[in-house]
Amino acid sequence: MPRPSRRWRAGAAAGAMAVLLAACSSGDGGAGGGGGGEDASRPFTIGLSNGFVGSEWRTQMVEGVQAAFAEYKNEGVVDELVVESADTDVNGQIQQIRNLINRDVDAIIVNPNSETALDAVFREASQQGIEVFAIDQAVTSQDVTNVVIDQAEWARISAEWLAEQVGRGGDIVVVNGIAGHPANEMRWEAAQKVFTDAGVNVLSVADGNWDQATGQQVMTNLLATYPDVDGVWTQDGMAQGVFRAVQAAGRLDQIKISGEARVGFMRLWNGARADGFESVGVVNPPGGAVSALHMAVNVLDGRQFASGRMSGNTVHVPIPYTVDEGNFEEHWGRVSGESDAYSLDGSLTRDEAAAFFQ
Repeated sequence: MPRPSRRWRAGAAAGAMAVLLAACSSGDGGAGGGGGGEDASRPFTIGLSNGFVGSEWRTQMVEGVQAAFAEYKNEGVVDELVVESADTDVNGQIQQIRNLINRDVDAIIVNPNSETALDAVFREASQQGIEVFAIDQAVTSQDVTNVVIDQAEWARISAEWLAEQVGRGGDIVVVNGIAGHPANEMRWEAAQKVFTDAGVNVLSVADGNWDQATGQQVMTNLLATYPDVDGVWTQDGMAQGVFRAVQAAGRLDQIKISGEARVGFMRLWNGARADGFESVGVVNPPGGAVSALHMAVNVLDGRQFASGRMSGNTVHVPIPYTVDEGNFEEHWGRVSGESDAYSLDGSLTRDEAAAFFQ
């Protein structure tokens, strides 16, 4: 179905001739395939919906988009970035997106709270000619283009490291993120398969809600129940807390910890290296939102994704890199001056994003 742009709607209000002209120039209705042309000419207005603010990662994500947007604005490519960011549930995020629709944005970048529950509001945006890009975790709606890392692959890397460390028959506990969250579920499904295939025993799974203090308390509780555990697999946003719990129990030399590519954890890791502590941190880039902004500009300019660049409605961008004992000093030397909340990052350049298109 043709997707009338925001400028189509403005023209329609002026009279039948504007409607006719806009209809003649309307784009394709497929995800990532519409927009562009004379009916969505520069400058573009971009919306950003973020439904979780309890993580420093999300703050860095928003700030990264704002910085990249400012560069585009200086060039006249965009005019306004409308940010809807609050700690809210699915219904609250639906209202965020409706607010952006009412602001007549050309594209929406959304970090979704649900894989499926936002489908109806995504359809509303699509029917208004708005291009929608999901970041951080993929959604199923065909009205959306997912621009994400492969969360399953992200989890497999650290799970395989931990499985190798504890060996077949090793006992581990797990500190996951937020139960039911798309990224959390995709990660744990992949990690669980790694542990099953490697013969690693998962004694217990608990939720740390991607929060360092919660992660520390959860790990403290797990250690009280499983004092002889061999390792712990955790996601980003909690590894620093997990480390402190293991350290307080005096077991850093006995319990293997999958870590995170954040400065706070790396600072603890660096301090314990002299005692033989090793870990791994897979980068989960807040800059994925910047990659999506570059994609959005290309789509709004009327470009089509190149053959083979999409899988369904998903564009997978590369995981930037993994920090391990072999390259720790290189990465630590680059970020040691950042705050503990800083996540090691990476995003597509404009040229790299453009390479995804015809």
